[in-house]
Amino acid sequence: MAEKQKIASGFARVFGAQPMLPTAAVVSVECDIVKGLHAFTIVGLPDKSVEEAKDRIAAAIKNTEPPIPTSREDGGYESPKRSNKKIVLSLAPAELKKEGAAFDLPLALAFLLASRQVKFDPKGKLFAGELALDGTLRKILGVLSIATAARANGFTELYVPAENAEEASLISGISIHPVTSLEDTITQLQDDLKTKTFDPAMRRAYERDDDIAALDEIRGQESAKRGLVIAAAGAHNLALYGPPGTGKTLLARAAASILPDLSEDEMIEVTTIHSLSGALSGSAIHRPPFRAPHHTSSYAALIGGGSSGIRPGEATLAHRGVLFTDEFPEFHRDVINALREPLEDRVISIARAKGSAVFPANFMLIAALNPCPCGFLGTSRCQCMPHLVEKYRRKISGPVADRIDMWVSVGHIPFETLSTKAKRAAGETERAREHVARARARQRERFKNAKGISTNADMGPKEIESFANLASKAEETLQGAARSMKLSPRGYHRTIKLARTIADLASNDTIEPGHMLEALQYRAREI
Repeated sequence: MAEKQKIASGFARVFGAQPMLPTAAVVSVECDIVKGLHAFTIVGLPDKSVEEAKDRIAAAIKNTEPPIPTSREDGGYESPKRSNKKIVLSLAPAELKKEGAAFDLPLALAFLLASRQVKFDPKGKLFAGELALDGTLRKILGVLSIATAARANGFTELYVPAENAEEASLISGISIHPVTSLEDTITQLQDDLKTKTFDPAMRRAYERDDDIAALDEIRGQESAKRGLVIAAAGAHNLALYGPPGTGKTLLARAAASILPDLSEDEMIEVTTIHSLSGALSGSAIHRPPFRAPHHTSSYAALIGGGSSGIRPGEATLAHRGVLFTDEFPEFHRDVINALREPLEDRVISIARAKGSAVFPANFMLIAALNPCPCGFLGTSRCQCMPHLVEKYRRKISGPVADRIDMWVSVGHIPFETLSTKAKRAAGETERAREHVARARARQRERFKNAKGISTNADMGPKEIESFANLASKAEETLQGAARSMKLSPRGYHRTIKLARTIADLASNDTIEPGHMLEALQYRAREI
């Protein structure tokens, strides 16, 4: 029989990564083994899950069988907990907080390399994966951000759990090695003939599902549908107000069905966010996300943060898509006001005692609300006292209301329209998609050299001057209406952006008075 393996003194360095937004941070995983009393520690600002990795990697190493059998009873490698040496595993840079179980695999490999139980060249390789006690690898969160960071930092190979390989392969220019266990990883590292590489051609083909909520399913509400198409074409914020049961929620959900598919860069950006948050159901997200938090959602749930760490909220999960807030005034006032910054800056900056983070939050807000607490204001059914109506409306503060581009009334529908015998409009959703797609294509062409701008809603004052292209009569119309409606400077600029979208839908390069008048009617807030 072969002699029992002994842990030798030594040093080794491999590389892992801390999943983060927008890209992960590369972490140097170092192991140092010296003679002395037994000690086994992990340093480098680890959280509880990383601290607990000591037990996971010790069991995984013990239960992993080497290519050459040993005389040990369990047949595995020598565990770090069975040595009489001081073992220090370090995660650098030390000032970066290390969270999650993605460091299990690089920690185990660093120890095996330092103890001279395995031999491989770690140059150009990055490792990520959570180890089970038997040495198998489990799926991790945020692997797409790890793959992005690996490519950006010059790594050529990435070893990840097999379940994560398809997701990681969305990043081109780096070889993705799917591994199922610690033993499989060592085998691939030591034997070139047994190395496996995920072929991007094996990714599941994207097939667009039929949208459940579509414009074809909504009877009547032609003016509201027009407003929805305008909002979708320019990614404008929209408020739908009217009595209960008139189709506000259906209209909001239909917005997702007429938005164009995400571009490749947007797809990677959105998929990275959902991967890190654990909300990724497939390998990639090709459609704009639709998030509909309940009105009892907390500040942290909507904006991000939390007691266990700084995590993205619903506003970030809706990035490049739709954030739908049904019963908008019923949200807590602090939660509503927290939307001010992302609606203006398209990012969320969170600062807490535990750390800080900046999350992307470029979403299209669709808010649904009733005219009063009972929803039947102006009818005999309404029993709301005037002060209650005023209190209900004041929950939406002026700064938030000013950031909403369009206020669209959703009124009662004649019962004749709802009749089962009445003909349903066919192809309405498809026509709306085509109109939105053409308008978005015009915007992409317009902003192709403008950094960080893809839709009319993204324009700032400087871009408005360069790209709006107002006819002189349209500007005169706007200035006259701005005085009578007492528009704020923000409202003034948002009206121009909205008119620009209306002109794009009409395939017009210049904003004409008619486009401006239609935009102005959506700025009028009746509640």
